[in-house]
Amino acid sequence: MFAQNAYIRKDLTVEPEAKGNLDELTFAVKDVFQIKGHTNTAGNPDWHRTHPPASRHAHAVELLIRSGARLRGATVTDEIMYSLLGENYHYGTPVNPKAIGRIPGGSSSGSASAVAAGDADFALGTDTGGSVRVPSSYCGLFGFRPTHGAVSAEGVIKLADSFDTVGWMSRDAKTLLQVGKVLLDSQTIADEGEAFEEVLQPEEAWTLAEPEAGQVLEEHLRSLAAHARVAKPNWPKEGLNAWAALFREIQGIEIWREHGAWVRETKPAFGPGIAERFEWASTLDGSKLNELHVIKRQIAQGVVSLLGRHKLLSVPTAAGEAPPLGMAGEEAELQRSRTMKLTCIAGLAGLPQVTIPFVSKSGYPIGLSFIAGPGRDLALLNWINSRFGERERQP
Repeated sequence: MFAQNAYIRKDLTVEPEAKGNLDELTFAVKDVFQIKGHTNTAGNPDWHRTHPPASRHAHAVELLIRSGARLRGATVTDEIMYSLLGENYHYGTPVNPKAIGRIPGGSSSGSASAVAAGDADFALGTDTGGSVRVPSSYCGLFGFRPTHGAVSAEGVIKLADSFDTVGWMSRDAKTLLQVGKVLLDSQTIADEGEAFEEVLQPEEAWTLAEPEAGQVLEEHLRSLAAHARVAKPNWPKEGLNAWAALFREIQGIEIWREHGAWVRETKPAFGPGIAERFEWASTLDGSKLNELHVIKRQIAQGVVSLLGRHKLLSVPTAAGEAPPLGMAGEEAELQRSRTMKLTCIAGLAGLPQVTIPFVSKSGYPIGLSFIAGPGRDLALLNWINSRFGERERQP
C-alpha cells in the first residue's frame, strides 16, 4: 500500500476527548478544516502565508474526537479546492493506492489516498462539485456527500456556499454509517428506518459512463436493487448539459465572491489550470446570481418531487476509471465534463449521495452512486450498510 504525498502534516494528531461510538477509529482531515494551532494551506502556500493559525477545531472535528475518534493528520487538497483531479503543483499529487499511475481525484485527494492506503479508518473532505464522491470512486472507497447544510461547516474554508458540504469516506459501509450517526446528529432514528421502495435509473446519466464501466455498474445495480424496483424516470427535458452549465456558473460566481478579493490582493502563485479557473470566475456577471438561484431551486424541486421519501436515483459516480496522471487536452476535458454532468445532480438539488466501490474489468476502481431525498441521509447510509456492512474492510 502507498500513501505517498497524501499528507500536509502527518504529525498533526489530536487524541479523543471522550469515549463513544467511534472508539479505536482513526481519521484524517482535508487541509481546509480548522485544527487548533494549525494553519491551513488550502492546497496553496500563499494561503498558508496569509492566514493565521486556528484558535479552535472545526465543529465536525470536535464531534468526532468527542465520540472517541483519533485525528492523525491533515491531508493534501487541490488548490483552494477548485478541481476534481487531485494533482497539486506545490505539495505533490497523492498516490492513488488502488490505481498506481492514475490520479486520485480531487479536491479531497489526500483524504482518499490516506484511507485507501489504510493510514486512517476514515477521512473528512469537502464536496462542492464532487470533491468527496469523485476521489472515493477513483480510489475504491465508500464516500458520502450529505444533504446540503445537514452537517455543520463551521470552521471549514468555503468554496461556493450554496453547494459546499462536509463529506467523508471509508473502506467499508459500516464505518461510513458510524461516522454519519455522529455528524448527522440532528436526524432522527425514525427517519433512519424508513425503507426505499424504488430505484430510478435515468438513461441520460447512464449514457455518460464509459461503455465498459457502465456495463459493470449496471450489473451491480440490478443485483444491489434486488429488493427494490428499478425503473426509468420521467427525466427533466432541459437535460444534464444545461444543469452542468448552470452549476458551473453559480459555483464560479460564488467562488469569486468568496475568494476574489484575496486573489486580487495576494496574487497567489497558482499551479497549472487553477489560475485559469479563477481568471474565468472573475469574468462572470455576479448580478445574475439571484436569477440563477431561481432556476437552481426549480431544478431542486423537480428532483425532490421525483424522489419523494421512498425512491432513490442511481447514477455512475464518475464517467469511468481514474484517468492517467498528467492527462490533458481534449480527452481530459471530455472526462471532466462527463463527470461534472453526473455530480451536478446532487449539487444543484442539495441532496445526499453515497458512492459504492466496484472494480472494472481492467481491475481499476469505479463507483456506483445512489441519491436520496433531502434529510434521508441516515436512511440512505443504513440502506447501503444493510447490503455491504458485512463486507470485510480492506487493509
